[in-house]
Amino acid sequence: MSSPALSTAARLRAALPDWLNDPKVWRTEILGGLVVALALIPEAISFSIIAGVDPAVGLFASFTMAVTIAFVGGRRAMISAATGAVALVIAPLNREHGFGYLVAAVLLAGVFQIVLGVLGVAKLMRFVPRSVMVGFVNSLALLVFMAQVPEMRDVPWPVYPMIVAGLALMVFFPKVTTVIPAPLVSIVILTVITVAAGIAVPTVGDRGELPSSLPVPGLPDVPFTMDTLTTVAPYALAMALVGLMESLMTAKLVDDITDTHSSKTRESIGQGVANIVTGFFGGMGGCAVIGQTMINVKVSGARTRLSTFLAGAFLMVLCIVFGPVVSDIPMAALVAVMIMVSVAAFDWHSIAPKTLRRMPAGETGVMVITVVFVLTTHNLAVGVVVGTVTAMVIFARRVAHLAEVTAVADPDGTSVVYRVTGELFFASSNDIVGRFDYSGDPDHVVIDLSSAHVWDASSVAALDAVETRYAQRGKTVEITGLNEPSARLHDKLSGELVGGH
Repeated sequence: MSSPALSTAARLRAALPDWLNDPKVWRTEILGGLVVALALIPEAISFSIIAGVDPAVGLFASFTMAVTIAFVGGRRAMISAATGAVALVIAPLNREHGFGYLVAAVLLAGVFQIVLGVLGVAKLMRFVPRSVMVGFVNSLALLVFMAQVPEMRDVPWPVYPMIVAGLALMVFFPKVTTVIPAPLVSIVILTVITVAAGIAVPTVGDRGELPSSLPVPGLPDVPFTMDTLTTVAPYALAMALVGLMESLMTAKLVDDITDTHSSKTRESIGQGVANIVTGFFGGMGGCAVIGQTMINVKVSGARTRLSTFLAGAFLMVLCIVFGPVVSDIPMAALVAVMIMVSVAAFDWHSIAPKTLRRMPAGETGVMVITVVFVLTTHNLAVGVVVGTVTAMVIFARRVAHLAEVTAVADPDGTSVVYRVTGELFFASSNDIVGRFDYSGDPDHVVIDLSSAHVWDASSVAALDAVETRYAQRGKTVEITGLNEPSARLHDKLSGELVGGH
């Protein structure tokens, strides 16, 4: 007979996720979180410099964003931290008004993201075409690579063989074992060699001083007035939109990589909560970070929230407890890791000659436009918006030509039937007005819409225009065959639009 204590323990184990009882998963998640934490340090410091704040501000933001989103986010294993896009948005506010206003903007951006999440902004992701998604993936890979180029300019010559050695380790070490992530092995070996041989190369410590204590919560040092609100609101809204765009696109990318579904609404709200927490701890805010997410999911193979939480926790432990050791990590080791990430993230199949020959020119064009705008603006959100709008324009032009009008005259010549086929909306309906013979047709005209669908007010206005032109010549028009949704829309709007009869 089992004891009550054993029964309680058994029930607790049954209630926990299966992976908690799998040592292999624990090892993958822990090591993945450690590699991500190491990769976050130099980038967080770099983004702090872009925003014009102390390096500790970016590191605190990466810590609080990762730890918070691990609990409230909608996409498991995705990493959120300080990002370059957010830094670019709020840098002018910090420069013109000071750090207190920056923190206030982070808090307000979090509120905006929660509101947008509740309103269902995540549902807009369904309108992002595949060609834009491919462009997003390729442009992020190129951005990650381009961010490493400055680390390879005007540096001591040993940096280059160290980068090559790091890449070689990450390519060949997995053939020996996958128990330990190859990026972690590469970082450790290159650091040991650098320190032991006394090689003078740029290190993490050269990027800025690491924090020596945990962040302390508090309110921003700003006057709580309407003037402050109007000052920070535009920056906060821009930060909220850019952060959500990057986070939702990254979540969709991770969904595809892991073949799993995630709640984009929960992710939107979670990003807001994480930014509010980050603001209270004096961080610069952030969103999903693509490079580190790829390290965690694609390179390390992490799949749970544990790796996300540990990435933030390890980040603070590394800074506070092992600061001197972390400061000795050569930047060449981290550059090699990020180059490998960029190579792995790029969709090489999308630019293969065989794919380009088969792919419609419009699809390839949308992908290229997305990449060009991202690389030009260094803003993934701008590229996605421009690419999506371009794809919609191409689609509208393509569908517009599918609406056809054919005429069949009665033998006795007293009437004519025009059969309209296809989808009638703003891009196609305007063309049909010129398809009728207003002067030559008999007095009775029938427009058969049984093979068409009326989608919008532009189509109703076009049908009204046709009726008006016939009426001006003393002829009558009979519209038949409307399906139920089209009939409701036509009955509701016909005669009420500008230019109607």
